[in-house]
Amino acid sequence: MSLGYQWNFEPVFRNFGLLLQGALGTVELVLLSLLIAVPLGLVLALIRLARVPVLSALAGIYVEMFRSSPSIVLIYWFFFALPVLIGLQFSPTVAAVLAVGLQAAAFLCEVFRGGIAAIPKGQWESSRALGMSTGAAFTSIVMPQVFRNILPVALNRLIDLIKTTALAASIAYSEVVYSAMRVSSITYRPLETFTVLGLMFFVVIFCLSQAARVLERRLSQQET
Repeated sequence: MSLGYQWNFEPVFRNFGLLLQGALGTVELVLLSLLIAVPLGLVLALIRLARVPVLSALAGIYVEMFRSSPSIVLIYWFFFALPVLIGLQFSPTVAAVLAVGLQAAAFLCEVFRGGIAAIPKGQWESSRALGMSTGAAFTSIVMPQVFRNILPVALNRLIDLIKTTALAASIAYSEVVYSAMRVSSITYRPLETFTVLGLMFFVVIFCLSQAARVLERRLSQQET
């Protein structure tokens, strides 16, 4: 490529609708993954905190396995390996959601576990003194504080999840990176296409990062 390369974004913007369709696919993947990650992460955290020997060990193995596995490997396993091993064929959507969601659950488990462990024991004792059951105290007193305290960290995990969804393009899931590859092949303008894609990611991730920082500052001010 010569130094005299002529940038031309017009063909990319002419096909911007494809990028928007891909962005909707990314949003869908994020939301479906969160439907798996949030409840499963909370359940795993409770199991690990309960310290029931066998269950806690199994939850710990799950968390370490998924946290230490590259996301692209998990996506390939769910899409390519499972049909070979057990004859179970997943669509690109299901494979991507399972891989991203199950891995995100492992990370959120540690976020939830830290948030629950940070609640002072006095909160539990006060609820018992008021005659509340353990379940009622957990849902009415503990969890609202946990969600409030972990929100900045959870937003950072959401940023990581959004970036991870880009790997779903490797199995032809119709998210924004896959759509960008289609636009690039149509327009023969890969530099311009992926520059626009990078700006789209930057805007979303920058806004979430700023939101996380604002929440951290407000929470620290309330604690002082």
